[in-house]
Amino acid sequence: MPRTRPLVIGHRGAPGYRPEHSRSSFDLAFAMGVDAVEPDVVVSKDGVLVVRHENEISGTTDVADRPEFADRRATKTIDGAELTGWFTEDFTWDELSTLRCRERLPKLRPSSASFDDEQPVLSLRDVLDLVRATSLEQGRELGVVLEIKHATYFEVLGWDLAQLVESELVAAGWARGELPLTIEAFESTVLGRLRERGIRGTYVYLLEAAGRPFDMVAALGKAAPTYKETARPAGLDRLVGAVDGISVDKRMILAPDKLGRMTGPSPLIADAHARGLRVFTWTCRPENAFLVGQYRARGGPAAFGDYESEWTVIRDAGIDGVFVDHADLGVAFFKG
Repeated sequence: MPRTRPLVIGHRGAPGYRPEHSRSSFDLAFAMGVDAVEPDVVVSKDGVLVVRHENEISGTTDVADRPEFADRRATKTIDGAELTGWFTEDFTWDELSTLRCRERLPKLRPSSASFDDEQPVLSLRDVLDLVRATSLEQGRELGVVLEIKHATYFEVLGWDLAQLVESELVAAGWARGELPLTIEAFESTVLGRLRERGIRGTYVYLLEAAGRPFDMVAALGKAAPTYKETARPAGLDRLVGAVDGISVDKRMILAPDKLGRMTGPSPLIADAHARGLRVFTWTCRPENAFLVGQYRARGGPAAFGDYESEWTVIRDAGIDGVFVDHADLGVAFFKG
């Protein structure tokens, strides 16, 4: 059944105020009252699950300023896109743990960037242990929404993400429903493998507003279904029994036209609920840069626009969970 109030998830912590995925970002999100936090995970050279937005880390750490790692700079193709930078799979965990977190959007969020280089990169185990400890401290159940990144890419390198995630969850006491766990990915195959392994949690399939899932592209080429096709009723039918819900780009709900004006809400949430699927959305942010055109205000990309009006459309459409960067604003709006 849909929740009367959506789950409020700190998107990589509280990155509206602190560099994403840093310890202080997660701490602040919980202090501001979120229900759960979302860590993204990639893999180190020695198989440690590392909490980073992407495996290319030049924009979220100080690695580019570390002369001892200058020779690790490389160009790679990740899920069909060519990237140049520094990649987690070329570093051991001991090396990665010496790096410091940086704000990914410093021009938009200079206040958060003022905390750059203060805190180390975290592992998944660090975050799982932190959430458990914070749950005890606050006397309430807190959850983790674990996003698995680039499973097919890492499989080619010899890493089975399902096995690595299972091992970490078991070791940390998170595999049998001990605390609220959601597992999500843009690739459904890794979700299926984890579910087959008996990991208890809520399984959520991430859908982009455009493009195709890379695991399906690798298997089927141009015959791979698009994310848009999966979001239609026939595509949702195929998800029933395979996952518990979907998490979609908010544009798939707001349905902006070519001029950026909202034409939604789309029927997506209602269609999913009719099939017993939950619907989450990402990412509810207040800055003009991220709002549908009609809700932007004066002051430039970093200024806050009329985010409450945009969020009202999402809330009133019956959303089950929202990812927020500004944890206090998200909690006040969606749970107030």
